[in-house]
Amino acid sequence: MSQLMEMILSRHGYEVDLAATGRDGLSMIERRRPNIVLLDLMMPDMDGWQVYNQLKANPDTSSIPVIIVTARAQATEKTIAMKVAQVDDYIVKPFNPTQLVETVAEILAR
Repeated sequence: MSQLMEMILSRHGYEVDLAATGRDGLSMIERRRPNIVLLDLMMPDMDGWQVYNQLKANPDTSSIPVIIVTARAQATEKTIAMKVAQVDDYIVKPFNPTQLVETVAEILAR
């Protein structure tokens, strides 16, 4: 799924870096300081919420927008993510490629 997102976003001119695990993702984010993070909730070694909490706890990465991209489609999960955790957006897999690109563009335009 991450390779599909990379292909879709790359075709629209975005530079995409992939990380296979939460720890790799955190390390990459700290080094590269991306403009936006697309974060799955179900990953090896750390779940997405652990990654998210560490990003937001670090003053150097706390302002980076985060879009959750997950198979967790329950309305309560999305509500908690948007209202309580205050993620920038929440996309449920499988997603529409146009929705992905539009969401990324909208968040980056803010």
